[in-house]
Amino acid sequence: MTAAPAVGTAIDVPAVLARCREQVDPGLRAAIARLDPTSAARSGYHLGFTDADGRPGRGAGKALRPAVTLLAAQACGAAPADAVPGAVAVELVHDFSLVHDDLIDGDTERRHRPTVWALWGAAAAVLTGDALLALATEVLLEADGATAALLLARTVRELVGGQVADVAFVGRDDVGVAECLAMAHGKTGTLLAAAAEIGAVLAGAPAASRAALHVFGSELGLAFQLVDDLLGIWGDPAVTGKPVLSDLRERKKSLPVTWALTHGGRAGRELAAWLGTPDDGDRDRDGDGDEPGLRRAAALVEAGGGRAWAEAEAGRRLLAAEAALAELPDTTARAELVALGRHLAHREA
Repeated sequence: MTAAPAVGTAIDVPAVLARCREQVDPGLRAAIARLDPTSAARSGYHLGFTDADGRPGRGAGKALRPAVTLLAAQACGAAPADAVPGAVAVELVHDFSLVHDDLIDGDTERRHRPTVWALWGAAAAVLTGDALLALATEVLLEADGATAALLLARTVRELVGGQVADVAFVGRDDVGVAECLAMAHGKTGTLLAAAAEIGAVLAGAPAASRAALHVFGSELGLAFQLVDDLLGIWGDPAVTGKPVLSDLRERKKSLPVTWALTHGGRAGRELAAWLGTPDDGDRDRDGDGDEPGLRRAAALVEAGGGRAWAEAEAGRRLLAAEAALAELPDTTARAELVALGRHLAHREA
């Protein structure tokens, strides 16, 4: 194993992510090429390999989950190549969830481009997502990754449960913070936990290392979701690629909103009253809706303590993730996992 960088040595996280993407992209392209031509074209578009007309693209997304898988395997003493099938599978599951999530939420843009359903319709999004999910299992099983494939299948079940809860929360006014955290774990934490643990599985790591990396991914996933929820209200649309105040426009019971509703006193009660009013206009995706109302709602979330709590909780979850890595040897890969977590906790998109 490579020794960890000296204390104070900066790690270039974008370079780490780029390195991991270079290692994973050929496997992703090869997997997508197995699909029927229509599904392959739409999957390639979603992944950023092509534009809507089939011309080559630059690739899309940060490749966060594949990077976690590769670095976890390296932290357990394996070569990155040993974990590439797991990294490919994790990314395919992530993209399956995004294609379906865009349809569920009615989002017409992702990464500053039209979504699959916006271009080709709802049926295309359902079938494209299904194809990506099937490929994930196929890739892992072909790599003799039966244990990893079982882990991933369980993860998809939990991920779907998180999405079901997220949709159900929109129509409820009694969502608690603990329930919202459980939903966030299902939506985000469970796949990052699997990404890390699959790296350990494919490295042949002992149970203690697998458990440590599972905790790392789970806690990092919650930190990631908390930051994502903050960006969903206060993020810069030019950077996030989402409409201004997008989560409030969708009346989502995100973590900052739920905290303010539960603990925000007068501000929380006013926020609850706003959420209970008809949302005609607020959801105008062209930005012509009730912008003052949305901004007032954001101010109520902040006044009710939702923003401060989410920022502090993201920090606590990040510390818990880093603490879990103490089980692993002090190597460059472990240091890169730590740096990656800190980068995600302070991102702007």
